Amino acid sequence: MTQNYCKFSLRMAARHLLWACGALALSACMTVGQEFASSRVMEIEIGKTTKQDLLAMFGKPWRIGREDGAQTWTYGHYHYPLFGEASTRDLLIRFDNHGVVRSYTFSSTDR
Repeated sequence: MTQNYCKFSLRMAARHLLWACGALALSACMTVGQEFASSRVMEIEIGKTTKQDLLAMFGKPWRIGREDGAQTWTYGHYHYPLFGEASTRDLLIRFDNHGVVRSYTFSSTDR
């Protein structure tokens, strides 16, 4: 009986180990943020593009913040796979007091 119990325990341990490895592999791929039309970034015009224009181009921002007292919007999408290179894109927009783009920064790992 002890020998059968040991075989059963080893099988159960192996199953648990396989399950844990599978769960780790699935969870190792991580995506944060939300997709946005990065191809439209070049349409942004400093001193002209408004918040309403940006909502029409990109949708709601992923984050809203403040820089030097002025409102900022961030659009970002960050994908980190277990294997291979990460794919990241972020767009930070700074507004003047009238809700018009004062400046923006776009960064991407896409080549």
